Amino acid sequence: MALTMRHKLNKSLQSAFPRGTPFDHQELTKLGVSSALAHHYLKSGWLARLGRGVFMFPNDTLRRDDCLKFLSRRVKGFHVGGKTALAWRGVRHNLPAREPLSLWGEGKTRFPEWFQKLFPARYTTRNPFSSKLPKNFGLQPLPETPDGVLVSVPERALLEMLSEVGVYQGIEEARNIMEGARSLRPEVLTTLVKNCRRVKVVRLCVSWAEELNLPWAAAAKKAAGKSLGSGRWTTRLKDGTLLVLKP
Repeated sequence: MALTMRHKLNKSLQSAFPRGTPFDHQELTKLGVSSALAHHYLKSGWLARLGRGVFMFPNDTLRRDDCLKFLSRRVKGFHVGGKTALAWRGVRHNLPAREPLSLWGEGKTRFPEWFQKLFPARYTTRNPFSSKLPKNFGLQPLPETPDGVLVSVPERALLEMLSEVGVYQGIEEARNIMEGARSLRPEVLTTLVKNCRRVKVVRLCVSWAEELNLPWAAAAKKAAGKSLGSGRWTTRLKDGTLLVLKP
């Protein structure tokens, strides 16, 4: 009898949750599994607990992309951005194997311990763009996972990375990564630069693009317009570095 029940449970849940996917009480309830029944399944070893109200199949191996999709349903504006998005889209420079994921969203949140243990990540809400930027502009799933989590396109990811220079991102590494971003789309970058509210980000983007002779440098400078100013720009970054950008 127990084996029959377990077989029916596995068939029902696995049709809803592919292997490698975490799921929670709310999702189980939609399938008719009450809290009491979920507790019974846990005691019987038919489910395994990840954290409070979050489960997985016993002896399963959680997949990164499925876990990110799980989080995206719980965090407003959630997406993979910055240096991670650049690397996933082919723009990288000596990226360490265990580099923390750069995750972005709206509003404070704390990722569960089980996720951080499996996939170390850094989360930020420091959106460098104004509210005038159309919702989800520059955010798309990767081509190979069309139903996956949103990932910043290279143009947006670059500006997100530059916004973290002096905070979590080193200057030299950021410049080296930017040197590989030669194929950015001027029309997309223009929209993002015009809607960027961080002077540091716009200045870094235009200044380094010109110094590195990147093909889209002129488009970035034109989009920046008067926000560049006419004189040398100096600021003390949060890590203590003095950043000086020529006009």
